[in-house]
Amino acid sequence: MSKVLLVHAKGGPPLGHVLSRAAAKAQVHLLALSALPPAVAGDARGLCASVVTPTDAERGDLVSLIVARAKAVGADAVLTFSEYAVVAVAEACEALGLPGAGGAAALARDKRLMRRTWRQHGLPQPEFRPVATEADLHEAATHLPFPLLLKAAWSAGSTAHQIIRSPHEVTAAWRRSRDVMAESAQLGYAELHVAEADADFVVEQIVTGTAAEWFDDPGWGDYVSVEGVVARGVFHPVCVSGRMPTVEPFTERAGITPAQLSPDAQNRVVALARDSVDALGLRDCGIHTEIKLGADGRMWLIETAARFGGAMTVPQIEEVFDLDLIGMLVDHLLGRTVRWPERALTPAQARGAAGSLVVLAADSAGEAWQDRRAWDFPTVAECVPLSRGSRLSVVAESSLADGSTVPVYDPAAGANTMAALCLLSAADPRTVLRDFETLVDALPRVLPAARPEEVAR
Repeated sequence: MSKVLLVHAKGGPPLGHVLSRAAAKAQVHLLALSALPPAVAGDARGLCASVVTPTDAERGDLVSLIVARAKAVGADAVLTFSEYAVVAVAEACEALGLPGAGGAAALARDKRLMRRTWRQHGLPQPEFRPVATEADLHEAATHLPFPLLLKAAWSAGSTAHQIIRSPHEVTAAWRRSRDVMAESAQLGYAELHVAEADADFVVEQIVTGTAAEWFDDPGWGDYVSVEGVVARGVFHPVCVSGRMPTVEPFTERAGITPAQLSPDAQNRVVALARDSVDALGLRDCGIHTEIKLGADGRMWLIETAARFGGAMTVPQIEEVFDLDLIGMLVDHLLGRTVRWPERALTPAQARGAAGSLVVLAADSAGEAWQDRRAWDFPTVAECVPLSRGSRLSVVAESSLADGSTVPVYDPAAGANTMAALCLLSAADPRTVLRDFETLVDALPRVLPAARPEEVAR
């Protein structure tokens, strides 16, 4: 039986979903760079032929660690679904002579390199400047039009994003972003391979997006993501996912598969995604490309990642389009024949719709809840009226335990302050969107008040 080394770290699709699909295709050996979620730890040991958690000393040279473990188990393929381990795994695959994202993986991880590459290819994106010091940021602010967005070059989940509206806000934004990156590292949400990655930033112009010219219904966010895969250097788009509007500064609240775009609009979005992926020169990996939508058909590239979309994007695609992307990628990396979609699948080909909602302590206008609440999914399931036929579930491994106090939403910390992740299945994308709007409005009303002793901690 073929053997696969799966490198686990925080982020990406739920580990339980990944393990069950990968184990159906090969013998899985798990290298856990992050602690296993308690909700799946038992299943992981049952599904995997081995589970190894390296010591701090062994993590010093991550590529060598991965290579050594792959050789020890006789791995025929090595892969990860975590943003924070993508570069290390790509370099390990190169050293082992195994298929992987390739030497260009860093271009799809470091936002500075990504944007430079796209600029060289003339692709549409916001104006930007790389920054490594506060002085760099002040200098960049003299050349770029306000408002500006400061983001960490190696971050994910909108972590350390800061909107800068005037020169007077530069110093505070710089200090807060640096602090958040340090806090994220303590939580395990940080680049695992590149030393001092938390010191690298990029600042960019905030372009004006609009959803009204792209969607027939109100309520959609002004950006989408194209999900797909690169196989032997050829990009295969799978589908397009839509979004609810972000919470300031740009924290994602919900993703919905498929996006309710017209065929022409989807074709234009996918064509730009293809250009972005081709420019980066990736070889064998999942792909997640985010694109900002503007007036008069304008689009701007936000970012491309050399891995599948996080949260529940992969399970959503499996439910809606009956495609097991995890299993298909494992098959491909093992040299088996895989039939990727000939072109991006459309809403007309979908079997209903599905979406994932990140529970944040912010209302539909992005304002913080007025009081502290405790997360309690049974209460949500019982008290929030959803559309007929809609099904709501909670992703236990990505959620706080029932009774836990919902964190105060911190705009700079982004998804680090999430309380839970919910999955909703419905008849169509419009229904998912409307049900999510209902949930967002209802949560601060139906969730029980947090216990005073918990809030005081």
